[in-house]
Amino acid sequence: MAISVELTDALKRSLRTQGLTYRDLAIRLRLSEAAVKRMFSLRAMSLRRLEQVCDILDIGLGELAAEAARGRNVMANLSEAQEQALVDEPALLLALFLTLNRWRQEEVQAHFAFTTAQWTALLVKLDRLGIIELMPGNRGRPLTARNFRWRADGPMERYFRHTLLSDYFADPFDGEQDALLLLSGSLSPDGIKQLKERLGELAREFDALLARDAALSAQDRMGVALVLAQKPWLLQLFHPYRRAQGE
Repeated sequence: MAISVELTDALKRSLRTQGLTYRDLAIRLRLSEAAVKRMFSLRAMSLRRLEQVCDILDIGLGELAAEAARGRNVMANLSEAQEQALVDEPALLLALFLTLNRWRQEEVQAHFAFTTAQWTALLVKLDRLGIIELMPGNRGRPLTARNFRWRADGPMERYFRHTLLSDYFADPFDGEQDALLLLSGSLSPDGIKQLKERLGELAREFDALLARDAALSAQDRMGVALVLAQKPWLLQLFHPYRRAQGE
């Protein structure tokens, strides 16, 4: 079966949304990367192969057809109102986190105290906010890019700074999966620029790992959070020792 241009483009968008490359797909299909590239460039894919790709992406053929019909770009950022709605209702923020990380309803209910009605209501709210599309079987299809970012100084960033940051650093970083590096020093503007670029690379690598492991069951994954930050900074406790400008 030669699949249409629209279906092929929809598959490509789904791959990008989940941060998957042709190489990632080739590994999972046990094909060469060249074979996968050729398959997409020629749009020559059997129904069985199409189903295999959809299974890897965790989307149904109906979802793929709907995405092909839409042919639109995913959101790179949420609006101020969307972020505020998540901040105002922690359960809704949790529902988005679980949906983005491809938790199924049975996995959610095995780990969290949501009834089916409560979980459905949260997904409906996310759907009405335009953050996900509610699919049959209470599956949420994210309408955001896999690597979407919170707004600079938006509701979520402010909520993190004022409320969640102290919670994040409340416990010691002494576990096997923990890491905490407190680094400071003096760099040139060019050095600072290079460091910022490397932080962006690390963020993209993190997104790729999330996409790679999304197909695993919930019990085979654990929540992990990175705080990547950079700014000109001097400890507050040093300020009394600084000379005033002009001295």
